[in-house]
Amino acid sequence: MKTFENICYSPEHEQYLDIHLPEREEFPVFVYFHGGGLERGDKARKKYNVFFKNMTEAGVAVVSANYRMYPEAKYPDFLEDAAEAVAWVCRNIGDYGTATKIFIGGSSAGGYISQMLCFDDSWLAKHDLRPEDFGGFVLDAGQPTCHFNVLRERGIDSRRIIVDESAPLYHVKADQVYPPMLMIVSDNDMKNRYEQTMLLVSTLKHFEYEENVQLKVMNGKHCAYVKSLDENGDSVFGKLVIPFILENK
Repeated sequence: MKTFENICYSPEHEQYLDIHLPEREEFPVFVYFHGGGLERGDKARKKYNVFFKNMTEAGVAVVSANYRMYPEAKYPDFLEDAAEAVAWVCRNIGDYGTATKIFIGGSSAGGYISQMLCFDDSWLAKHDLRPEDFGGFVLDAGQPTCHFNVLRERGIDSRRIIVDESAPLYHVKADQVYPPMLMIVSDNDMKNRYEQTMLLVSTLKHFEYEENVQLKVMNGKHCAYVKSLDENGDSVFGKLVIPFILENK
């Protein structure tokens, strides 16, 4: 694995990404956004090390990007950063090799961000990109309603279920082209996350997008599999993501 750290993709907001490359010249790319409730987390946390290693061993490049977070950030700063990071990858990954396709995804807060990029095409459109330009989306335990910290920013009880322009669910509609999606959630996820995820999946099916959606329900707590290793010491999360990317590369 070859790694390039702390590449600035947004000079204006001082945001950075890391690139982890497989030992080959041609590869699919997975742009990954970390979790942490939009208020904590980092692109290079140790819990991702085996995941990055397994991904590159499978021939997949990983771009792990930071973004602005609370309390300094406000909605929609993190969405603007994520779209800018993706656009940077589209423009610049050719300097590191040949990308067959680019995938977008994230866990928890990163899952919410990725859902917004997938379902609200206005964020990518600012960079002349569309969701259907990508190989697929990995939507891991993100909140499909208005994110609880966005509610808190507005002075609203963070337990409220609000579906407005800040909610991925709000943007699911007919006559939209969606690439393949891998949806992941735990059966003992954080309160109401499993049920909201099922509503998102059901809504996509209601609009007849079910062929585009793979659903994986994990046993355990919220995103526990992201840092878990199997009996062979491999990333459990990697074993979910790698087949999805290789099937659609």
